Amino acid sequence: MRRSIATVCVSGTLDDKLTAAAAAGFDGIELFENDLVVSPWSPRQIRTRCAELGLSIDLYQPFRDFEAVPDTLLRANLDRAERKFDVMADLGVDTMLVCSSVSPASADDDELAAAQLSMLADRAAARGMRIAYEALAWGRHVSTWDHSWRIVQRADHPALGLCLDSFHVLSRSTELDDIAKITPGKIFFLQLADAPHLRMDVLQWSRHHRLFPGQGAFDLPEFVRLVLAAGYDGPLSLEVFNDVFRQSDPARTAVDAMRSLIALEGRLPAAPDLTGHAFTEFAVDGHSGPQLRAALRGLGFTHTGQHRTKPVELWEQNSCRIVLNSAVTSPGAAAINAFAVASADPQRSLQRAEALLAPAHPNVREPGEAELAAITAPDGTSIFVTGPDVGWRADFLSTGVTPATGTGLLVTDHLGLAQPFDHFDEAGLFYHSVLDLEHLATEEYAAPFGLMRSRAVANPDRTVRLALTVALLRRGEWAPAVADPQHVAFRTDDIVATAAALSVARLPVPENYYADLTARFALPEDFVAVLRRHGILYDRDPEGGELLHLYTPVLGGRVFFEIVERRGGYDRFGEANAPVRMAAQRHRRLSG
Repeated sequence: MRRSIATVCVSGTLDDKLTAAAAAGFDGIELFENDLVVSPWSPRQIRTRCAELGLSIDLYQPFRDFEAVPDTLLRANLDRAERKFDVMADLGVDTMLVCSSVSPASADDDELAAAQLSMLADRAAARGMRIAYEALAWGRHVSTWDHSWRIVQRADHPALGLCLDSFHVLSRSTELDDIAKITPGKIFFLQLADAPHLRMDVLQWSRHHRLFPGQGAFDLPEFVRLVLAAGYDGPLSLEVFNDVFRQSDPARTAVDAMRSLIALEGRLPAAPDLTGHAFTEFAVDGHSGPQLRAALRGLGFTHTGQHRTKPVELWEQNSCRIVLNSAVTSPGAAAINAFAVASADPQRSLQRAEALLAPAHPNVREPGEAELAAITAPDGTSIFVTGPDVGWRADFLSTGVTPATGTGLLVTDHLGLAQPFDHFDEAGLFYHSVLDLEHLATEEYAAPFGLMRSRAVANPDRTVRLALTVALLRRGEWAPAVADPQHVAFRTDDIVATAAALSVARLPVPENYYADLTARFALPEDFVAVLRRHGILYDRDPEGGELLHLYTPVLGGRVFFEIVERRGGYDRFGEANAPVRMAAQRHRRLSG
């Protein structure tokens, strides 16, 4: 199907928006009237520019507060419409979106609304145009799709049909199955938007919190299935009002939008199973490198390999693998600059990524070295996709060092990755669609320096887990938190034994925390005493699953390590303890 995007979805001037839409591969646009009004181009020039970019103009919108009004207002509305039809003729667009009225002057009279919409459709038909009537979820008298359909049926005009907007439909508790029974050809236009479930005024919800498909909580695949079952054959078009998208780079936003439609359509190479984290790579310099090496030794890791041709070290403990890359071009804080996941079929994983506009780029390598293709995540992190074996390990020469006894760390449990403010939702869709990681939960919590949002994604058997975080509001000038913190969490089967074996500093936990912990969970005093002794944090889910975890201090200015023990099927990330960790890291820095 053709793919279209409303100009309101992206930031910038009209030319910025059109250029971004074309570059992302869209076939057409919905032209939002505000973008026309502020443009220096005439409608004919806009038409020419769209043609140069290979874009059709599929819809002109919105036309507001038309139907079920007194005769004097009707005449003014019809005159207003004629002027818009003139503009549409110059633009070369044949469909106008008419929203259900919110005007106090409108009457709760379906027969009158149908009659007046029929008059409008007569005038549109005389110009070779059509009217797509849409029920706004906050419409004064018409606020549901089925009500708008009854009015269109009553009018019975060939130039009058429906515009179905997924937000307006799914934000209201209405029966959806009957969408498939709409007369074929009477759905003139389809607009798609996702959204999180929020308890708030529906108008504010719509104007500020829409998302691209796959980024929210709506069941858009089922909604689209029902619309297509009704015979709809027009474009799949995005109409998303979002405060962050409308101030972000329009080119990136348009690619994110296109990725959402490609994923929604579902015609992709099947995602192979991911079998685990293969390694995590840190970029380090002369300052942060020694800190991370010391911390890894204290965690029980062994420096087992040195890359044949690059200043890159391999550190291992059981199936936990850390790579330290000293080939940094500009010194700065340590950072997770790459990680690798093991795939049952790496080639198919890369084909899926390319289909979702995330093409792989080959690694720089010498003859005989492993070819590791990487895709780039929204935050710039490289994601290598390896096979289920560890053939890449042959690129590392053995150091000859006898592996240490270790501290009981078994595998990488998850990565914690702070995301750029403008690209948090993009990252969630990226990992969900490209790597086929399912959304587990989105949490919000009050941290010492403002509200935070966390989104967890994982594969079905939980061998690959990521925790994405972002500040809920853009940071102000005073933001003493660690800038974009990142961490690796390792799993153990016995965190108390592991903690006793560690020779690395761990984050101190205040006594107040343990006093509160005892009260909240009614834990035995001797158990809390063990937690206190080792600086272990605790969480319990409603099903009785438990998480025991501890942290190192921040290393190299930005990164730290976590050790976790999961009990009883605990499937979260201890978000309730994040403020404790953040405050402790702050106190640690202040104390030097």
